[in-house]
Amino acid sequence: MALQQLTLGLNPIQGLVVIPSGSRSRTNLRSPGHHPAAWGIQKGKRNRSGVGECRCQLGLVGAAAGVVEMVEKLNALVLGVGVGLPCQVMDCGDVVYRSTLPKQGLIITAPGVALALLVATYLWSQPGVAPGFWDMFVLAKLEQIIRPSYKKEDFVLGKKLGEGAFGTVYKASLVKSKSGKSDSELVVKKANQYGAVEVWMNERVRRACSSSCADFIDGFRESKRKGKGDEFWLVWRYEGDATLDDLMKDKDFPYNVEQMIYGRVDELPKGPERENRIIRTIMRQIMSSLKNLHAIGIVHRDIKPQNIIFSQDAKSFKIIDLGAAADLRVGINYVPNEFLLDPRYAAPEQYIMSTQTPSAPPPPVAAALSPVLWQMNVPDRFDVYSAGLIFLQMVFPNLRTDGSLIQFNRQLKRCDYNMVKWRQSTEARNNPDFRRGFELLDRDEGVGWELLQAMIRFKGRQRISAKQALDHPFFIRDGLLGLTFLQKLRLQLIRTSFQDRSEAFAWVQNLMAKSGTKSVGGFTEAELQKLKDKEPKAKDTVSRNALASALKLQRKVARTIATVGEPANKRNWWNRWESTN
Repeated sequence: MALQQLTLGLNPIQGLVVIPSGSRSRTNLRSPGHHPAAWGIQKGKRNRSGVGECRCQLGLVGAAAGVVEMVEKLNALVLGVGVGLPCQVMDCGDVVYRSTLPKQGLIITAPGVALALLVATYLWSQPGVAPGFWDMFVLAKLEQIIRPSYKKEDFVLGKKLGEGAFGTVYKASLVKSKSGKSDSELVVKKANQYGAVEVWMNERVRRACSSSCADFIDGFRESKRKGKGDEFWLVWRYEGDATLDDLMKDKDFPYNVEQMIYGRVDELPKGPERENRIIRTIMRQIMSSLKNLHAIGIVHRDIKPQNIIFSQDAKSFKIIDLGAAADLRVGINYVPNEFLLDPRYAAPEQYIMSTQTPSAPPPPVAAALSPVLWQMNVPDRFDVYSAGLIFLQMVFPNLRTDGSLIQFNRQLKRCDYNMVKWRQSTEARNNPDFRRGFELLDRDEGVGWELLQAMIRFKGRQRISAKQALDHPFFIRDGLLGLTFLQKLRLQLIRTSFQDRSEAFAWVQNLMAKSGTKSVGGFTEAELQKLKDKEPKAKDTVSRNALASALKLQRKVARTIATVGEPANKRNWWNRWESTN
């Protein structure tokens, strides 16, 4: 190197001291002080410090020379080894530099990619861990800051629209609009029970899938006049008051809905084809709303015609009344061994999750475990069963009353929830309403009847999901003829996953019995009969043992978490919302 310079932080006003180092380098020394007096040098005056200060200067110069020599030795060492400093300092070529430095940037490996995909799949699988954290800790906080808040004095209550177990609903209007929108007509509900829960559910739906439910504006808490606790008020934009139940009671259903949905009346004559088109549109809207709710981890638990309202603005049906809903992403409004349902439309299991499932842990833990519990219990199929009964009522006019629906549930139970057996017993009566309904379901090679069977099954895991139902050929305009190859393949997979395999097992047993003896790999009929007569053990199968071990571990983890977080979790955690409003 031609020059080796060492900067010691000297003031640029002061002098330059040059130190020879093997006749190769010179070093600029500048004082660390902020005034020339730091070196005892004053402009235009003699130095008054004397000989002592001169010796101090010489000492500093000697120290600087030693540092320069040390730097030169380190530089020679680096050049010898070939690593450690950039090329302009190392004075080496590009080949040496690139060959000796470690690899820079992200190293991608096959196991790493597989692990990343696995983690991403889990975080975004239903009901969605990552979207849940984003919604709870980001969007919810921003919404509290941006959206206006209301109180009871901001509304003028009008006529009463309805009253139920969970509250009273009024038509109302704003004294003065805060949102800048034309909110001239509103719907206000005074909640008697589950007020905080319903506010939470409606806020979740408003952020994630507002088109699936009524347009929610705000929820607030007011103290009662006599000081006996608080009451919750919920506000929606008025979109109409015609429920699906009101429309189904009309003798002209489903033709009375045609103008409302399409904005016109079809030129086709009244008959199965026209009815099928209208009912298909209604069911598509209901199943689409359920799919959106289930995608964010909410199970309604009270799907019925009274809780489905027609929105005049959106020209579609929307779901209302989330008081009985459960948010299974974080465990809100879910309590083991308790259920909220309407027995007329409830699924046979009555519970959306196994009764052995423990109470919900703190929200972050519940959100992290939610995909596992969702896949184990498939709670969304509870709502699918209720939607199947609505489909049944739209097809068969004589099942639209409460008494006839209760009688159908009893008949279906006697038939072991086998829709084929129920149809055989019903067709024997030769009722014109049933005959017309079966004619409608049998159109397009019976895709409607197939969908109805997939929705109304005894076991929840054997039912079709809302997302799978929307892919069914019943909702495709051209039916089976309009399916692509991939759609036909997907339909076969759906049929295979939900079909009853008892006949197939019986066929295999008979085939094995006729195929020979043990010597050729089969069983004799005597051995098969012995297997049939043998009582199965309760806990000797691998699947039952694995499930029992998983549930036992799950309960142990839940108890541990509950013990650790007991002081902060004495109340239902979502009640913290009450103290912040």
